Amino acid sequence: MPGGPELLIILAVVLLLFGSTKVPQLARSLGQASREFKQGTHDEEPDRARAS
Repeated sequence: MPGGPELLIILAVVLLLFGSTKVPQLARSLGQASREFKQGTHDEEPDRARAS
């Protein structure tokens, strides 16, 4: 797991690659994808309980 200095370097590279206007859109998309993934895994848990 990267520490503080490594995260700052990664953030700087992301800013250079995508620009300051695209970063909020990228973060929003990542948050939405993460939320959908969590909901999808949460929805499958009752199915596993019934199967076993």
